[in-house]
Amino acid sequence: MGQNINKQSFTQQDFVLFKQRLHQQLDELKVIMSRPNFGQASLMLGAELELYLTDDNGLCQLSNQKVLSALHDSVFQHEINQYNLELNVPPVALDGHAFSHMALELDRRLNQLNQCCGKLGTHATAIGILPTLRPQDLTKKNMTDLERYQILVDQLKVNRGAPFAIDIDGEEAVHMQVEDVTAEGANTSFQVHMMVPPGAFVDVYNAAMLSQSLVTAACGNSPIFLGKVVWDETRIVLLKQVLDCRVRDLVARQLPARVNLGLGWLKQSAWSLYAEAVALYPVLLPNLYRQNQSVEGLPELSELCLHMGTVWNWHRPVYCNDAPGHVRIEFRALPAGPSVEDMVANAAYSIGLAYGLSQQMEAYSAIMPFEIVDNNFYRAAQYGLDASIYWPDVEQYHVTHQPIKQVVLNSLEIAKFGLTLLGVSQAETKHYLNIIQQRVEQHMTGANWQKAALHYFEQQHDRHQACQLMLNCYQQQNLTGAPVHLWERPWQ
Repeated sequence: MGQNINKQSFTQQDFVLFKQRLHQQLDELKVIMSRPNFGQASLMLGAELELYLTDDNGLCQLSNQKVLSALHDSVFQHEINQYNLELNVPPVALDGHAFSHMALELDRRLNQLNQCCGKLGTHATAIGILPTLRPQDLTKKNMTDLERYQILVDQLKVNRGAPFAIDIDGEEAVHMQVEDVTAEGANTSFQVHMMVPPGAFVDVYNAAMLSQSLVTAACGNSPIFLGKVVWDETRIVLLKQVLDCRVRDLVARQLPARVNLGLGWLKQSAWSLYAEAVALYPVLLPNLYRQNQSVEGLPELSELCLHMGTVWNWHRPVYCNDAPGHVRIEFRALPAGPSVEDMVANAAYSIGLAYGLSQQMEAYSAIMPFEIVDNNFYRAAQYGLDASIYWPDVEQYHVTHQPIKQVVLNSLEIAKFGLTLLGVSQAETKHYLNIIQQRVEQHMTGANWQKAALHYFEQQHDRHQACQLMLNCYQQQNLTGAPVHLWERPWQ
């Protein structure tokens, strides 16, 4: 949610007017999307990388404003907590070398960031959840001093009407209450934006949801929260719980959580995702904007976009009014880290698999209930490559229970097919999918590396010290640029 908020508080009239604008803009969006040239521009690929800022001891450092001031570069932006910041990777053409171009830009910008941080006594780390995070780091006093964050936190708290409960049962359990949603900042992600031709949107979106369990198992990098070993991808359950504001009204509890994989198979168009969000989710931020249009005449739909920014689907539709206009898919479930090579490989696998599966999506959705897809996703988040899931066999019209590791390895050919359809070069496809293959065959995701390193250091140190030593080792290996399956393994 990067839009500016120009009010500190809202009246009931603000909510009424905002809702009216949502309805008007839904109608406008439907008309815009019906234009023959809508979504017909050359396909592009973009990304946002969220990072932690830490001190020499691996503890959170409240320094994002200091770092951003020193960088003085608009590709780096604030995040909700002062120990996080975001790198917006400029879009690249989705062509034969899209992913290597993205990797080069990530490397260049992270080198720029690391040089700046080095002068300030700060370390920037790409990791799903910082293993040294402490309960005192999850309080409002650590929030970035920007109105949009303050107001969002306040509105979620008002809607909740009670403390936010974190109840995660994993390898170890975490049970606690927090007063507001600043724990959301514990999650750092690598969010990939992909333009999709309008005619392919429904099938690609559904395929992204179907395949998210495989991607999550293969790419996990968030196993430790508050010093506890929880889920391989703890971000998935943590974000859902800390942004759940449904308690106050018993009727509202019948509505879905604001964080979800989806509410079922998408049947019509991207527009229906916007309509669903307006219909089901109460307005949190009724900020009213001056109505502007671009030179080409496409409206910004600012209120509708703001509302969508307060619904945290793991695959979010993103409207852009740059002529001729488009709605792209934001893949939001990938974790930050472990390395640039890993993150770009994760992006290539996610996109290739979604595009490859989309070619038979009607057959997949016919035999695969969405409830099973949703359950697969959470099993993958909890158990990673050790999970078992139900997976469809469209040739035999059958759904079978299989180890997810084998399903991931079998899916690499589908991802290769999808990347080929998108025009990605054979060499690039082979390079990035080989990283996924080697990682999975060696059972060495970022999550598994962290857990193994932690258990090694715990043989001679307490849990807190072991987390610090593991993080220091992680940071050193990250600087080598190698993918995680090639990192040194201190336990061997």
